[in-house]
Amino acid sequence: MRDLVPAEVWAYFEEILLIPRLSKHEEKIINYLESFAKKFNLEFNKDKTGNLIIRKPATPGFENRQTIVLQSHMDMVGEKLLEVEHDFSKDPIKAVEKNGWIYASGTTLGADDGIGVAASMALLASDTIEHGPLECLFTVDEETGMTGAFGIEKGFMKGRILLNLDSEDEGELFIGCAGGIDTVGTLNIKSKLVKEGDTARKIVVEGLQGGHSGDEIHKGFGNSIKMLNLVLWTLERNHGIKISAFTGGKLRNAIPREAEAVIVFPVDQSGDVQGTFDKLVSEIVAEYKAIEPSLRIHMSETALPDTTYRKKFQKRLLNMLYAFPHGVIRWSKEIEGLVETSTNLAVMRNKEAGKLEIVTSQRSSSEFGKRSIANRIESLFLLANADVAHSDGYPGWNPNTDSEILKISRKLYNDLFDEEPKVKAIHAGLECGLFLEKYPDLDMISFGPTIKGAHTPEERLEISSVTKFWDFLLALLKNAPVK
Repeated sequence: MRDLVPAEVWAYFEEILLIPRLSKHEEKIINYLESFAKKFNLEFNKDKTGNLIIRKPATPGFENRQTIVLQSHMDMVGEKLLEVEHDFSKDPIKAVEKNGWIYASGTTLGADDGIGVAASMALLASDTIEHGPLECLFTVDEETGMTGAFGIEKGFMKGRILLNLDSEDEGELFIGCAGGIDTVGTLNIKSKLVKEGDTARKIVVEGLQGGHSGDEIHKGFGNSIKMLNLVLWTLERNHGIKISAFTGGKLRNAIPREAEAVIVFPVDQSGDVQGTFDKLVSEIVAEYKAIEPSLRIHMSETALPDTTYRKKFQKRLLNMLYAFPHGVIRWSKEIEGLVETSTNLAVMRNKEAGKLEIVTSQRSSSEFGKRSIANRIESLFLLANADVAHSDGYPGWNPNTDSEILKISRKLYNDLFDEEPKVKAIHAGLECGLFLEKYPDLDMISFGPTIKGAHTPEERLEISSVTKFWDFLLALLKNAPVK
């Protein structure tokens, strides 16, 4: 990345790739940013949540401009291909350049939102870029709960214009986002001993695209948990198979890419089970071939487990998962092409001995819609005798079409690139809604370079879009409103 433009942004992004920074484990990136601030003699503060703000005075001649807050989050999602060995707690991200994009080597890249952090650092380090007073706000744990935005205190930032650098489509200015909530069900596993004479098989679903559960929920990508559940439900109905284990997905805000289960049945049913499995898999693959060309569902022999789920528990689980909605629930009636409400069946995991945890996430630009779909998921959990808990949730960000910074931004973008930017709301969650609760007078927009495949090992950052993002950001700072 040494020869890429803007060199200063890419240089800091390359340094960030070396630093482990999974959500809730941002200690090393915080230390890195604090050392950076000390190196350039910049004022900085850290709050009790771990958010960091670095301030830089205006350059000569720009002292009368309003303070601009540049906001990005420090953490990243850690996802990798099954065959890739990578420890996100210590290993650096290995970046490769291909066909005008920057990828990682079989893992998430962390451009969401490492590139926003890098741009802020490049501005703070520069002694030639013209700007008014700057506050660069770096938040923690955006990806798994927006803990940093929840915890930010009144008075921590002074500026009243905020530029969120966490959007993923260059040429688009975002002025609104969905709110969200997680709904988690925990089931007490009821099990029994395996009989002699039975055999076991392991079923794996893999190769799905996955994707961001906000940005890409409308694309119809396959859900590995739903797919595997269909297989298990069918095999139970036709052959009475028993399940020993069923897990899938890793992250609450990602569409699950992989899932696996262990099933048990009498040896003499092997041929019939295999025949039903092969027929169903061929139908699923055919159904998804246009959008999931790398989908693989395979079954192999495995060691016989000690226990399987009891019949009633297994039926409740499979029927609940079959009934679970996943994907778009409702489209916006106000903004064409915008998802209003969605739900993501995200994770199934053994939380502890005898406990099966199922994590779902709901998003909506309507508070009523958010509550409604969360309550629907809760009802399905309750029908399966699960214990249910909701997260605190986070609010949406209602669009303000009269925003002063939006009007300035639209004109500047047109002047720079001779094209109108698209002004949109986004179905993904941004921290902006939470900032508004503490700072109701904030004037905000969100923008960024183009990132595809966020939250998956296919995450990639378009090189040319970084240049346009940077040029637009510099022009915006130079033309910030006066006090």
